[in-house]
Amino acid sequence: MSGRILQLSVKPNTPGERGLPKRAVVRLELRATGATGDFNHYRAERLPGDLDQAVLILTEEVLTALAAEGWPIRPGDLGENLTLADIPEAALQPGARLRLGDVLLEISHACDPCTELYALPYVGAARGPELIRTLHGRRGWYARVLHPGSVDMTTPVDLVRNGGGSP
Repeated sequence: MSGRILQLSVKPNTPGERGLPKRAVVRLELRATGATGDFNHYRAERLPGDLDQAVLILTEEVLTALAAEGWPIRPGDLGENLTLADIPEAALQPGARLRLGDVLLEISHACDPCTELYALPYVGAARGPELIRTLHGRRGWYARVLHPGSVDMTTPVDLVRNGGGSP
């Protein structure tokens, strides 16, 4: 199954700024520790060395569903590094592997919604709890980097193994 990259996103470590939304970039260097130039406060402070949360992936399918429900969420808003198109959300389960050019990623686990999302300009404290409920099971997928390398907007994306080990 083949897909494409819709957006690549990072958030530099900028004092005084929250980690969301992440900004679009034209190229990502993916290493075992994550995307070069991307700072995630929670990952850095609470989970140092957790390679299972190196990269966050979200599908266009989720963004489209959220838009239909009235949430103006754009690529990068939920903190994902890779926003993918034409890969079904249901295909991304623990154990699924994605090849992006020379890079090989393996889905490790789902990302749970958190109160950091309140920082989004269209959310705030008043709508935050509603967004967290809405995103339950739809915040994206953490992946470990099995083979590092660079990706850009033209890099092909292939699902090479479904979750559970099926080819």
